[in-house]
Amino acid sequence: MNSRERVQIALSFEQPDRTPVFASFVPEIEQRLRRQFSISELDTGAALGNDMVKSCAGLEMSFNGKPEPEYTDVWGIRWRYIKNNSGLYTEIAEHPLAGDLDKLDSFEIPDPCEESQYDDFCRKKELYGHEKWMIGSSQISIFEACWYLRGLHAFLTDMVLRPGYAELLMDKVMQFPLKAARKYIELDADMIWFGDDVAMQTGMMISLDMWRKFFKGRYAQLFAECRKANPRIKIAYHSCGQCTDILDDMIEIGLDVLNPLQPMAMDPFETKRRYGKRLALFGGLCIQNTLPYGSAGDVQKAVNELIIELGKGGGYILAPAHHIQADTSVENIRSFYESAIKTASHARQRVAVPDGTKYLKQELLTKGLPKNGEASI
Repeated sequence: MNSRERVQIALSFEQPDRTPVFASFVPEIEQRLRRQFSISELDTGAALGNDMVKSCAGLEMSFNGKPEPEYTDVWGIRWRYIKNNSGLYTEIAEHPLAGDLDKLDSFEIPDPCEESQYDDFCRKKELYGHEKWMIGSSQISIFEACWYLRGLHAFLTDMVLRPGYAELLMDKVMQFPLKAARKYIELDADMIWFGDDVAMQTGMMISLDMWRKFFKGRYAQLFAECRKANPRIKIAYHSCGQCTDILDDMIEIGLDVLNPLQPMAMDPFETKRRYGKRLALFGGLCIQNTLPYGSAGDVQKAVNELIIELGKGGGYILAPAHHIQADTSVENIRSFYESAIKTASHARQRVAVPDGTKYLKQELLTKGLPKNGEASI
């Protein structure tokens, strides 16, 4: 069973040979992994054992968009790098639609049909598409796109006091993920990934009534257009935080997969019990405590619990609950992949490296990955 088949079976709520695995990384971690393990493949996660390969278009690409301390993206949003104890992150320094409401009249979203932004997907599809599950992602889809442009406080106020303006902005920005999804489907993606963080760790950022008024119908339109283009396409949605309030509605309008199951906000095991075979789950491994501060044994224990409880009967993709952050050791990343593979019935299957010059055996993840400071493979 190859990766693509494994994910397809899991998302059909059947038991695959093992629970599919995926992880993504902040730039510092990706650079460390590529250097330490001499990874020359296009996709770092694919080299380490991911069953899924992801490519992105739209506002999702604005994080870490340029190397300058401050930069402006193609949406007109100004970003700046902030340093913390473990690395760098970006935050918005200027919202282009802040202030004057008339700015919206002349604002144009970037062209979602511009071909070069899909080159990454095409290259990855050529290299991995025969074996891996291919994801086309356009997260920061509606809610976050609007407040990135307008400012969070201003956009929340717009929804209450200026709903007509808010809806015009939503309808304008949602054209990007809509057309990007169509393009990914045209390029033969297996799954379309939308996303908006609509929740905090303690609950929703907006009321359920307001979410239904502004967002449910628009997401229904996005999902329907995807299914119109390919009735078999799988649709994933990302929201950090405690977003349980919207899940029944999202299932109603056609959602297949929920990400990232942030365990300090919502209980992955209770979510599995509640939604069973109505919603596939993707994520669940804590990046706030377990991965950065736990031992390798803690990571192994958490992974095993997730596989046993959430992976039983399919309907689960094992993954960290966001990009693996710069405060995480390579030892714990190795433990994540090692633990995932050790639970498999086919833990030592070979994975072909695209250039054909070698085979990366999965047992390298249990025996050959160097510790920090040791020589690379």
